[in-house]
Amino acid sequence: MHRTSDLPAAFAELGLTTPLLQAVKAMGFTEPTDVQRKMIPLVLAGRDVLVQARTGTGKTAAFGLPILQMIDLEDRLQAIILAPTRELAVQVAAELRRLRPSERLHVVPVYGGQKIRHQLHLLGRKPHVVVGTPGRLIDLLNRRALVFDRIRVAVLDEVDRMLDIGFRDDIRNILSRIKHSHQTLLASATVGEEIKRLAGEYMTDPIELDVSRDELTVEEVTQAYVTADPWDKFRVLMSLLESEAPRLAIIFCNTKHTVRRLTKRLYGAGVDAKEIHGDLVQRKRERIMDRFRRHNLNVLVATDLAARGIDVRGITHIINYDLPEDSSVYVHRIGRTARMGTFGKAISLVTRDQGHQLTEIERLINKEISQQELEGFEPSAAPQIGRVEAVAVGVGAGSVAAVAQPRPRGLGGKFRPARRRRRR
Repeated sequence: MHRTSDLPAAFAELGLTTPLLQAVKAMGFTEPTDVQRKMIPLVLAGRDVLVQARTGTGKTAAFGLPILQMIDLEDRLQAIILAPTRELAVQVAAELRRLRPSERLHVVPVYGGQKIRHQLHLLGRKPHVVVGTPGRLIDLLNRRALVFDRIRVAVLDEVDRMLDIGFRDDIRNILSRIKHSHQTLLASATVGEEIKRLAGEYMTDPIELDVSRDELTVEEVTQAYVTADPWDKFRVLMSLLESEAPRLAIIFCNTKHTVRRLTKRLYGAGVDAKEIHGDLVQRKRERIMDRFRRHNLNVLVATDLAARGIDVRGITHIINYDLPEDSSVYVHRIGRTARMGTFGKAISLVTRDQGHQLTEIERLINKEISQQELEGFEPSAAPQIGRVEAVAVGVGAGSVAAVAQPRPRGLGGKFRPARRRRRR
């Protein structure tokens, strides 16, 4: 039993009830974040809210806590939450369960890539909250497996990403099926004209909150760059992993091809790394993400699209193996570390011809990124002309100078690639 005096008073002042305060305390939170402090009372008051906030600011709890407080466990589906990716849908559903741990509360994530029969079975148990990707939600609506006649709250999480992916018509399709009066909450890292038009069409007198201003990068993220020639990038990465010894890291690449080849090279070098990209089957993605969340996997290699929605506590390092072409993507990447007041480090590998990209990033974040030297690292000579084609990849054959290098000792801990059995 929790005494009232033991519960987080700062959250209690927002209007949250004892069961939710107990869950917040159990999760180790004592002070609400800025977005939680501003948004929770408004949602509890029944207002429509358009909130602009970057990832890692506690948005899920900001809309999740008041929704969970308003849920009537004796009634059926009362809230829908739209998310741009499967990973985010799963994470939001898991977060809601932690925020109101009750055997009676039924939260169901629905998304493509999972068998429709299984999701139909879960929906047959009359969930209170459904979290899903737009495409799968429309599929279930068309099958009449979802009924919106009791919806009290509709949430669009990371709506800017949903529009980027191409869910524009799907969003309008879903929202237009809620015929009665209800609350609508929109959360986005950026708010452009299209999102404002969406808000004007589907929201009633919304209150706009902007808690992202002057917070493009959090102070808790230590940012650095390392100069690396294209043919040396893999050796530089291995040196960084050796010296930094990240507890939990995401390595970002710009393409699926690079992700696949880099992961294979890391695996061959004794690093227990797994890849996340759009071509992976859903079951494999879920297994990998489960290991990463449980900290049973230290290194994740990902594309930006596949990493959308990854909200894992305890990420210590973000490594930009490829510097993104769009400066705003850099901000989204490094925002996956230093969450909820913790500290983290972001390191970018920058080739000699990418100085202008680094400058654009510094202009956007209004901060100079310092150069990090790798002690004991000696750059290798450029590969021969006949191997230039491989250099363009930057991985595998592109790291030809690294191929002859001995495997760094102590990297990857106990992990070693399995040996192939000899054929008898």
